[in-house]
Amino acid sequence: MGFDEFRGNQATVNRLREMIARDHLPHAIILTGLRGSGKYTLAQMVAKAVNCLERPVAEDGLPDFCGRCRNCERIAQADALEQRFEEAVDARENLRDSDKRETRIFVQTHPEVLVIPPDPPQMLVKVDQVRHVIGEMYYRPVEGRQKFYIFSEASFMKEAANALLKVLEEPPEFATLFLLAENANSLLPTIRSRCITLRLAPLAPEEIAADLALRPEWTSAQKKLVAQLAGGAVGRARGFDLAGYLGARKDALLLLTTALGEGDHAALFKATEAYRAGGEGKAKTDQLIAVLYSLLEDLIFLKSGTAELMRNQDMAKELSAVAAQVSFAWLVRASEGLGDVQNGMRRNLLRSLSLDGFSSSLER
Repeated sequence: MGFDEFRGNQATVNRLREMIARDHLPHAIILTGLRGSGKYTLAQMVAKAVNCLERPVAEDGLPDFCGRCRNCERIAQADALEQRFEEAVDARENLRDSDKRETRIFVQTHPEVLVIPPDPPQMLVKVDQVRHVIGEMYYRPVEGRQKFYIFSEASFMKEAANALLKVLEEPPEFATLFLLAENANSLLPTIRSRCITLRLAPLAPEEIAADLALRPEWTSAQKKLVAQLAGGAVGRARGFDLAGYLGARKDALLLLTTALGEGDHAALFKATEAYRAGGEGKAKTDQLIAVLYSLLEDLIFLKSGTAELMRNQDMAKELSAVAAQVSFAWLVRASEGLGDVQNGMRRNLLRSLSLDGFSSSLER
């Protein structure tokens, strides 16, 4: 248990560990990287290392954490952020309406480590959440060496972002804020100027495929496919729904081939009928649209003579047959048509009809 479990980006990881060794951790750190790249995991590891009761030193001479002391174990209870978030949301739903409106979502399993996720239903960090941080961060830590505030996403309401500036201008010496973002530009320039920015770069598919030894139920070919589809994010690869993806990809290919006159419309209607109303249908349709975009991107690579960039390498033969029949203009129309499907979903149009219409609009 320790930093050696973090995959890739050793330069960034070691830079943080060197800061811990010098007892010179910045008051605010923007940590950027793809969704699933390990931003939250690394922030949690830093909080454990600073507050670890045993404070071990790794073989490379840099600080580590034991993972078994009381502080490490309590901080680790928030590692499963999605589960803790759902518990916090459920707890709020059980409150009286008057209390529910005034209650904001936080995740805290250790007194010195507070996780601030976007607050539903808007899924934005709200000003009351930032005010809570301001109200308690100036109290000195009692059960650890340093306080940590981890904003799990950089989706701030304008008032919340402005309130955060007050903390960044006069931060206490015993507190560190982590702002996790896919892109640092999503934060105000005035916030970025008061933080240091560290980046987690995407991992090579080979590195991700090696990590997927954790999924023994997948064949080597499936691990290679997932490594390509993960886009460099090891967390995304570990939790990848391969069965769901393959099902959506089968339907996506059917939509494209039917538009080219190769598929059976009856088979198309049967497939799209499964994309019904409700939350489950929305999630399924979202996945189908994402897969369609992935296939269109691969078709562009094929037509551009850069087949090595394809993600769906196991479908090279089928996609090559499609690429031979379409033009770049057709691919542009298909991308625009997918945008129309997404807009229709926002207006609650019948999803199956939208998908049928998408395929029909591409018929030559």
